[in-house]
Amino acid sequence: ISLRLIFSKLLSYPSKLICSLHCTSKLVKIIRMGGGHHEHYPKMVVPDYRIYKVENCPELVRVQKQLAAKGLKDPWLRNEVWRLDEKEFGTHSTRFKLMVFRGLKWGLAAFAVTTALETAYDHFYPDTHHGHH
Repeated sequence: ISLRLIFSKLLSYPSKLICSLHCTSKLVKIIRMGGGHHEHYPKMVVPDYRIYKVENCPELVRVQKQLAAKGLKDPWLRNEVWRLDEKEFGTHSTRFKLMVFRGLKWGLAAFAVTTALETAYDHFYPDTHHGHH
């Protein structure tokens, strides 16, 4: 089967174009760049929506209770669970600590090395201007 033949048949039946694209797996494979056999990364797996529960997220449970007190309900609240999942991303305090202290050890090491090198340089190559401009 040639590409020219496939596309000529598809273009001759414009109303069936969408159906043909979805139904013909060979055509989809042909259209995909490289045929799909040169992928060097694993396929992306979309997690099941049922693993995200509002009950697992204390912050969203609080929001749900506040809405219920006003007689309201948010049907889309589950869509925010992934973002506030403590098992996955930790609490606010752990995220803050991680943000602040993430590069601290490397920063202190770089500071110590820079200070030692600058002190050694000043010792071996002293300033001859004696503070005059």
